[in-house]
Amino acid sequence: MSTPLHISISEKLRRQITAGDYQPGDKLPSEHQLMERFNVSRITVRQAIANLVSQGLAIAYRGKGVFVTPRKKVAYSLSSPLVFLGSDMARQGIDFCFENLTLDPVPAPEPVATALAIPPKAVVYVQKKLFRMDGAAGAVDISYLMAELGQRFADTLAQQMTFPTLADNGIPIDQVDAVIECTHADYAMSGYLEVPLGHPLMVYRYTAFSTDQQPVLYGETISRADRFCYSLSTRA
Repeated sequence: MSTPLHISISEKLRRQITAGDYQPGDKLPSEHQLMERFNVSRITVRQAIANLVSQGLAIAYRGKGVFVTPRKKVAYSLSSPLVFLGSDMARQGIDFCFENLTLDPVPAPEPVATALAIPPKAVVYVQKKLFRMDGAAGAVDISYLMAELGQRFADTLAQQMTFPTLADNGIPIDQVDAVIECTHADYAMSGYLEVPLGHPLMVYRYTAFSTDQQPVLYGETISRADRFCYSLSTRA
């Protein structure tokens, strides 16, 4: 059985990308150039490009073209809750920043109320942040903070990460309970993380506790597995 043309073309381009013929950030040949190069139709070229995009090897920007995605993956250590994300990225020489997307009071969804041990529909502050590593979108963090803390630190949280903000104000994080699962990109996540709708993603769900086992924060970090991962060191 012969290989479909669009698969054959995307495989040739994939090999060129992995070999370094096209570097991260480079623009791939245009549709017209690929049509002439491989003597195929426009729809075949578009299928080939879609294959590269679905593999996370390329990003298509409407009106601009198709570009090779960054291949550098960063790792966040889960060995201690005191290792803040920004500090861990700095240690690795990663230019880390975040964009504050939303920070608003909302009624707590049922899973949030359960995790924070508060009545259903009690007010909490939800913050959505887009994490960028070396300029590339890597993860979206959605966190729910106890109402009193959210109101108190709203201005700071728009400029600084949550754990350092709490620690700087005498509310250290002593424990983090977490689980890592898989999910798929919905419409919003596909836009934030520059992946196709339905693309596999990692989700890190966590509950952070201060002293005396007091829950103060519940959230989830949804990330691209090709740009972000977690590391853990244990002892017997």
